[in-house]
Amino acid sequence: MKLVIHGKNIEITDAIREYVHQKIEKAVSHFQNITNEVDVHLSVARNPRISTKQAAEVTIYANGSVIRAEESSENLYASIDLVADKIARQLRKYKERRQDHKTQPIPTTEAVIAEPVADLIGDRTPELPGEVVRTKYFSMPPMTLAEAQEQLQLVGHDFYMFRNAETGEINVIYERNHGGFGVIQPRNGNGQTNGKNGKTANVAVPEKSKA
Repeated sequence: MKLVIHGKNIEITDAIREYVHQKIEKAVSHFQNITNEVDVHLSVARNPRISTKQAAEVTIYANGSVIRAEESSENLYASIDLVADKIARQLRKYKERRQDHKTQPIPTTEAVIAEPVADLIGDRTPELPGEVVRTKYFSMPPMTLAEAQEQLQLVGHDFYMFRNAETGEINVIYERNHGGFGVIQPRNGNGQTNGKNGKTANVAVPEKSKA
């Protein structure tokens, strides 16, 4: 298993490196057969208004899936303890889901057609932040909506970008504020999307897929 440690606004000392190895290796010890690489990102916030200044983020690449956990506190070692426990729980859920998929038929995702996404920009020119503070790269194999929804839960974000196996295009699945999941699809030159019926879908997740 490959374990890589990064630091932001912090020096990765031998003591910190040893502690990370000890805690993370213990957390993934029962999942070595599905774990390919572990990426650990430690950071210290310089903003005095933030009380939980020391954060630990763990990203695990497991057989084509990405599993992520992040915790923060006022103590870096405490943050490492918390994120190690959390990533172990995430791995356990991931392994259980894989076993369920092997023993039961994969449930069909039901798509409820909704209205196209409204134009939130209007006549304004889109503006990006002045500084890119972090860049991430990851593989993007084609997957179904059901698989993308499962990945969304594993990475712990509000959204997940993926390549739609049906259309071959890049889509974004996200958690809606009022419940359920939505999918953002690209719009082609004639103002239509390339998804079913040319509209954006709300994804009704089967009960078996819910965490």
